[in-house]
Amino acid sequence: MTVLVTGAAGFVGSQVVRQLVASDTEVAALVRPGTERPRLAAIEGRVHILEADLADTQAIAAQLTSCRPDRCIHTAWYAEPGKYLDSPLNLDSLRSSLALLEELAKAGCRHVVGVGTCFEYEMTSTPLIEDSPTKPLTLYAVTKHAFHIIAEQRAAQLDVGLAWARLFYLYGPYEDQRRLVPAAIQTVSAGQEFKTTSGEQIRDYLHIEDVASALVALSAHAATGAFNVCSGQPVTIAGLMQTLGELLGRPELIRQGAFPNPAWDPMYVCGDNRRLRTEACWSPHYGLRDGLAQTIEWWKEAR
Repeated sequence: MTVLVTGAAGFVGSQVVRQLVASDTEVAALVRPGTERPRLAAIEGRVHILEADLADTQAIAAQLTSCRPDRCIHTAWYAEPGKYLDSPLNLDSLRSSLALLEELAKAGCRHVVGVGTCFEYEMTSTPLIEDSPTKPLTLYAVTKHAFHIIAEQRAAQLDVGLAWARLFYLYGPYEDQRRLVPAAIQTVSAGQEFKTTSGEQIRDYLHIEDVASALVALSAHAATGAFNVCSGQPVTIAGLMQTLGELLGRPELIRQGAFPNPAWDPMYVCGDNRRLRTEACWSPHYGLRDGLAQTIEWWKEAR
């Protein structure tokens, strides 16, 4: 059994690769040519590194012919913090993902796990389920949702199973330092004040290792359909920040209410993960406090 992981050098993809390697699965890790791979440094010798740009269909076809993956976990997508939500580069990711599906089928791949986003849904004040109405509002969410709709139809024609994993809020080791949790850890650890909004927003955070284990479980069980990859445990941003401050021993450096809440920011984003638990036999390893503590320790060691 060979599993292809696209976006293998990224935050999500690299963790998927690590977990597959730990289970002694044969892994083909697809990365763009010239991509730095610090997240894979400790395990790079145990995986087959394939270098190709997803936009280069011929190069992708050649790599797939060489490795003949049985399954694919497709995490690659444009996701640069601060830029990705409305970037036209999302259209490139959509086009290349659709082309990838065709090439995977030609190479004999029989199951694909695609990675979507909770922001495909219409936001409500109750936990989101897989059948909740969709209403994507950014180009990122729209193109993710479009890929799911098209890929579901095309995968059925190609006799390829497709699981669609809608990710909620993530955190953990190797996260981009510009994002909320690592930015707060770095700032407070340096003895500086970290400024936030009032923190009334309710969110659903899941440790990256649990996110990756969910994707691996969906692949291992050849699951089909949409799945929420989330904790199912709502927490306010204020509560998240307070916990971080306490774990870092400097709660007074968390300055909440320093910024107004953005008008576009939904007040409630939380998911229901019962389908994932039932059909993929998945359960999270970390609670929020333990996961944040582990993440803080990782950042200390990284420094």
